[in-house]
Amino acid sequence: MIRPTSFVLAALLAARGSTAECTSPGGRKAWHTLSDSEKLAYIDAELCLMNKPATLDLPGARTRFDEFQAVHQLQAYSTHFVGAFLPFHRALLHAHESALRTECGYEGYQPYWQEQLDAGNFQASVVFNDTHGFGGGGGANGCISTGPFADYVNSLGPGYEVTDHCINRQINDRISLGSSQAQVDNCLSKTTWATAWSCIEGQPHSGGHLGVGGQMSNGVSSPGDPLFYLHHTWLDKIWWDWQALDRTERVSEAGMGGANVGPDFLPGFPPRPSHIPKPTGADGDPGTETTFGHVLNMYGNSPNVTIGMVMDIQGDHLCYEYIEP
Repeated sequence: MIRPTSFVLAALLAARGSTAECTSPGGRKAWHTLSDSEKLAYIDAELCLMNKPATLDLPGARTRFDEFQAVHQLQAYSTHFVGAFLPFHRALLHAHESALRTECGYEGYQPYWQEQLDAGNFQASVVFNDTHGFGGGGGANGCISTGPFADYVNSLGPGYEVTDHCINRQINDRISLGSSQAQVDNCLSKTTWATAWSCIEGQPHSGGHLGVGGQMSNGVSSPGDPLFYLHHTWLDKIWWDWQALDRTERVSEAGMGGANVGPDFLPGFPPRPSHIPKPTGADGDPGTETTFGHVLNMYGNSPNVTIGMVMDIQGDHLCYEYIEP
């Protein structure tokens, strides 16, 4: 249920996108360009969220880290294969980044995994480093046994379940080719929102999720692997790179559309359980076509926002930039 105060704020700003330049954008950098100390600072902040108790009474969530996963789990059927796919994840990334900075003392910004550098050879990626990364692939049982997150007990997933389990991975170099530069370039070459969004959500989106495998390959509970945030930040960068090719047009309402309700059965997703109602629209956007007034529900992790508020990453609401390697 969206909070009334958030809805009022969203409604006031929904009619327009945010096009005013921010003055000091935060710099989001590629993981492989960070110093060891910068990498450890980010990992320590994520571990901080994993050690903070949950505060929002979301089903199954025990920690602040779990609560961000819950936002994704509870809305999987209304945020995938719909026009809100990229805006929803942009808002979720911003909420996560803000929590790292305001709750855990992180002074940097959300890094991204430049996956095209590792496409076809994820096994060798620096993101899986045990000391200055996220640990490696899963062992015989799939559970990661090395690195800073090896002992984390995740309470959400797989899928819509609420069960205690490890973070598991099953890296597949062949499938990771979906994250190749050729796939990125293909999406950047699209000339309409509908074709660009659907391209990004297909490949390279699937290349990263399925290339890492395990928890990341589950379309509902994938934020249970902290690599989710680096992967989706990279996808957000691809979307922004596409928007920047014609910024005035592509941050406007002309840069939005698509179905507002996804299919009954999502490809690669577990079946929707009976306690998760079938979406029929969205707060602020009850029709069948996604619009700027569509409210993105963060379930209390941060204020709710509209799609119009997150279209420009250097506007009235968001203020960050992507640093090229």
